[in-house]
Amino acid sequence: MEFGTIEREIYIEASPEIVFEVVSSPGHLKEWWPDDARFERIPGATGEIVFGDRDAGGAVVSFTVLDVRPPRTFSFRWTHPAGEPAAEGNSLLVTFDLTPSGAGTLLKMTESGFREMGWEVAVLEQQYRDHVTGWDFYLPRLAPYIATLRVRP
Repeated sequence: MEFGTIEREIYIEASPEIVFEVVSSPGHLKEWWPDDARFERIPGATGEIVFGDRDAGGAVVSFTVLDVRPPRTFSFRWTHPAGEPAAEGNSLLVTFDLTPSGAGTLLKMTESGFREMGWEVAVLEQQYRDHVTGWDFYLPRLAPYIATLRVRP
């Protein structure tokens, strides 16, 4: 296995504008992915996402926004050491590419940079598998969450 890039595609019955808002806004992100998210949607902005309870040993993960092109692309680097600038070799790159498709949007998520982290093989394999499991759990939550947005008054 290559352990280099994770790619997933899902179709969402919503416009690219709505999907972009949900994958790039901290308020929406925490409804389908992390338990908390704090960042500004501006290229170069830094912040964090939190899995679990921050005060009870939850994972606080550094987050740096790279590219913000509504309604087509949102990308960020994450997992870099706190206090260090995100760069190739110390972080993973996630890109959400959105393409209009019929009455909805085709979302392509790509996460790369695993090999560049310099991990020993066992760590590389475990990190890659953990992220595959994570994306396979969280991405399917996206479309049902977006569907709830349309029914709200």
